[in-house]
This record gives sequence, C-alpha cells and structure tokens, in this order.
Amino acid sequence: MTGNFNNYDLYNKFINTYSPFGFRNIDSGSPLMKQLDMLMEKNNQFFVVADYLNMKIIYANTLCEKMLGIKPEELDAFRYIDATHPDDVQRHLQGRAKLINMAKDLYMAGKGTAILSTNLRLRNPEGGYCQTLFQDYLYYVTIPYKTVFLLQVNTNIDWWKPAKNRFHYYVGNDLELFRYPDNDLLNIGIPFSQREFQIIKLIATGMNSEQISEKLFISINTVSTHRKNIIDKTGKNSISELIYELQEKGLM
Repeated sequence: MTGNFNNYDLYNKFINTYSPFGFRNIDSGSPLMKQLDMLMEKNNQFFVVADYLNMKIIYANTLCEKMLGIKPEELDAFRYIDATHPDDVQRHLQGRAKLINMAKDLYMAGKGTAILSTNLRLRNPEGGYCQTLFQDYLYYVTIPYKTVFLLQVNTNIDWWKPAKNRFHYYVGNDLELFRYPDNDLLNIGIPFSQREFQIIKLIATGMNSEQISEKLFISINTVSTHRKNIIDKTGKNSISELIYELQEKGLM
C-alpha cells in the first residue's frame, strides 16, 4: 500500500462498498480489505461495524484480538466493558448512552451523520492497560433497510501524553475530526482535573460547598477555589450552566 497512513479515505471506501449490503459477506481477501489491514497494522488500530439501533455488532476486524485478546466473533458490548479500566467504566457507559441517543436522533431526523470520540484505557492481552482512542462515526441509511450504522475505529494512543487527569472528548458533526489522531485532535476535550470533575458531579447532585468539604475531607476554602477555577476555565456564568452542557454531551 502506498499513500498516507494517516488518511481515513479507506474507511470511507469501506463504508461505500459494504454499507449497501448491510456489511454482510465482507471479503477479507479483497484488495480493499488487505489495504485496510495494512493501514490498521501500521496505525495500531482495529475497527468495528454495528447496527446501533439494534445494538448488534455486525463485523469486527481480526486485529481486535491483537489489541484486546478478544476474538472478533466473541466481541460484544459486555466484553468491551469488561476490558475497560475500572476507573473509566463510568465514562464508557455514559459514552454508550450518548451514542444511543445520537443514533435515535439521526433515525428520527431520517438523515445525517454524527461523531463521538474519546479515550479510554482498555486491557491488552498481557493484562496491562493501553490508552485507546474510540472514534465513533454514526450515519443514517435507508439501504438495505432504515437504521443507523456505526463505524468505530479504535487506536492505541499510548504515545499521547495528555495534561494530568485530562481526557479527550468530542461530540459533533465535524467530519474533518474523523481522522488519524494527532495532538491537536486529542487535546480537544475536558479541561478539568479529576478533583474538579468530582466536585462538578457532587454539585450536580445538589450538594453545597460545606457538604462537599465534608465528603472529600478538604476545606471549604479549597472547594471555593476549585469552583472558581472551574468557572475560569469554561467562561460559563455558573456551574449549573456547565452541568447542563456536560449532561447534553453525555458526560454526566
């Protein structure tokens, strides 16, 4: 294969070739699939196709066994969750819930595309955990039947060195962001530290600063400082406004 290994045109070609047939009878020996295998081997990736309205994985590339130690025919939502680092499971479940809502919106509209991408730690065959970028591309179809298909590209990004406690997160429809990850792409995300995000979640439950102070065993002044930093980072008028935005993104 020649060309740019950072180019996702092959994924688009794969969609155009097999989507009209519901991703059935994929020929792993075809030139297109061989090119995709080379691309993924080079990029340390694997991909999955699912009928997201029916919550069914249709196809998983064989490289998922290399990255996760899970055979393609055994891969399902439960195996994904089981392979997720315990500290990332909640975000994983929230992301799945957001994807379901996005798919329903596309289906109700009868058109459109959407992207959700984030990084999670997944267990590798050796028992350790690797930073993995999930790039979820949803699109509505009427052929071979009306549904919303999902193409999910999973990339090992252990090379990425994010700021402490930060994670990548994007929800939207900018197809230019469906590309091989670089620092510019991965730095799109949530600017909060783990403690700040924890405080935001506690505020969302209705706790005041004194209650948060008691729960986290920190001073009220420290809670106040975190609250100010949260507002400064986002430019929001209030934390309530921020909480609403995070809920809309599926992060809370």
